[in-house]
Amino acid sequence: MAKYHLQLAHFYGDLMNTYGDIGNITALKYYAKQMDTDIHAEVISMGDDFAADKFDLSLFGGGQDYEQMVISKDIQDKKEQMIEYIEDNKPFLAICGGYQLLGHYYIGADGERIPGIGALDHYTLSQDHHRFIGNIVIENQKLGKLHGFENHNGRTFLGKSEKPLGIVLSGHGNNGEDKTEGAIYKSTYCSYFHGPILTRNGEIAKEMLLMALHNKYPEEDFSQQAALEIKPTF
Repeated sequence: MAKYHLQLAHFYGDLMNTYGDIGNITALKYYAKQMDTDIHAEVISMGDDFAADKFDLSLFGGGQDYEQMVISKDIQDKKEQMIEYIEDNKPFLAICGGYQLLGHYYIGADGERIPGIGALDHYTLSQDHHRFIGNIVIENQKLGKLHGFENHNGRTFLGKSEKPLGIVLSGHGNNGEDKTEGAIYKSTYCSYFHGPILTRNGEIAKEMLLMALHNKYPEEDFSQQAALEIKPTF
């Protein structure tokens, strides 16, 4: 039996999993096992309450425009607790549509303005008859090179309180203009990387797990876990 236990909230996991982003939970569980930790995941979906103090980790995957429009209304009821969770410096991974909905708004393919929750200071515009598709490599100052696959119509622009997950070395990134990809705010990581991102970039998972463990077990010494060399899932 594992020594440590973490609770993970999977936002709209029954609706926002177009690109297999649920694989990030499998990856987190795999890496957590190397840290003598187990993870219990719970789907938080339409009409469900979300209590910030119940969870140690969160995941919000990507989906189609229709699902995002439906979710954009429901998520307003969870807005206050989601913002509290993020401001408490708890680890959150948001991919594609989840990334967009954490921001102020995004413009859908038909031109409609779809509100997010404004937890992070970015917004997303759409492209006319064009998508950013293909392999992408970025450079993160702390974690080094990160690899992924992007497939998105959105063009996201970061706010002053955010920094990018990385600088684009090859590919398009957030908007195809400023060479940024993804966003980091406190312990919230956002990205357009599908694949899923944590199977190829275990150091992000390690950062999330260490923060979650420090938050939940502040008296414990996790230096051994911090020194652990993360083994990839493939």
